[in-house]
Amino acid sequence: MGDDQDAGIEVQRYDRFESRYLTTGDFSALQQMNTEYPMETRTLFEKVLQIGEVNDPNISNKFLMFYQDSVLQTLISDAETKYANMDGLNEDFTNVYNKLKEWIPNLKKPLVYAQIGALDQSVIIGEQSIGISLDKYMGKNYPLYKKYYSKGQTDTMTREYIVPDAFCFYLLSSYQVPDFESRPQLERDLHMGKIMWVVNQAMGKRVFHTIYTDMVNKYMEKNKSVTIEQLLKSENYSNFK
Repeated sequence: MGDDQDAGIEVQRYDRFESRYLTTGDFSALQQMNTEYPMETRTLFEKVLQIGEVNDPNISNKFLMFYQDSVLQTLISDAETKYANMDGLNEDFTNVYNKLKEWIPNLKKPLVYAQIGALDQSVIIGEQSIGISLDKYMGKNYPLYKKYYSKGQTDTMTREYIVPDAFCFYLLSSYQVPDFESRPQLERDLHMGKIMWVVNQAMGKRVFHTIYTDMVNKYMEKNKSVTIEQLLKSENYSNFK
């Protein structure tokens, strides 16, 4: 368990193979995507881009053609420039994971990788993995966003939100509420509020701020003996109202 804690998290640069194939057609880059990152490639083709099955004989061509759009070519180039260095992100991922691990000893260390999507999902959660779509974190003033998003949406499409977003989705996948969809809206909002509050604590700052994180904060201040793990596991929302 010590090794798990000490090793740190380094974002895997899956995006670089993707970028090389999509901008130069270098087939060896596609082979590396398939051999070194088979699960990530399947997820990208089948779930994120929805261009077909990974074993379709024509899939590599579909993938290449999908990204020939000039908007996506610009996005690939800009993302690779903006995220040439990820040292700060690696450090934040490691620190936040270690903090969460102290509170939640059974939390498995995720494999974190970067990819370039097509302005769809920001974070993709797999079996103990977190995929970050760099195209969704290009900065609130990124010119391309003006066409597709409102000002309110782009405020959170920045580098600073990568780590908190990633752990929010990762914790959500670990702490799922049974029959979530059929629960009252307030309970769903409070469950999300709990996750965001825990991530805020791990980040050491209030990244997410909603009325629900405030409600959780009030509850935790009144109930000092409740651990973070107990908070996340509890399905009783009556104490927050």
